[in-house]
Amino acid sequence: MTEAVELLRSLGYTDDFELSATGLTTAVEVDPHTLESATVDYTFRFEGPSDPSDEAIVLGVTCPDWGRRGIVVSAYGPDVDPEHAELLLALARGSGDAG
Repeated sequence: MTEAVELLRSLGYTDDFELSATGLTTAVEVDPHTLESATVDYTFRFEGPSDPSDEAIVLGVTCPDWGRRGIVVSAYGPDVDPEHAELLLALARGSGDAG
């Protein structure tokens, strides 16, 4: 996962985005960015060899309204919270990716 984050940082994905029910947020942006207008440019999925709770996803995301690019790191798979899974799906749908 560290290598994926380092690669995205080298490509200009400098913000750390957080998923919330109102959209994407950062430490410096007061108003959330809508998930529907964000674009997922890169997806890296990691799976533990035997433990589903080891699954994670790293996304390189562009938010055109902010003019910013950042990274979303999240749990993924069967152990992810259902509400958080819906947010990930909404983000993927907004980028034209079926998931």
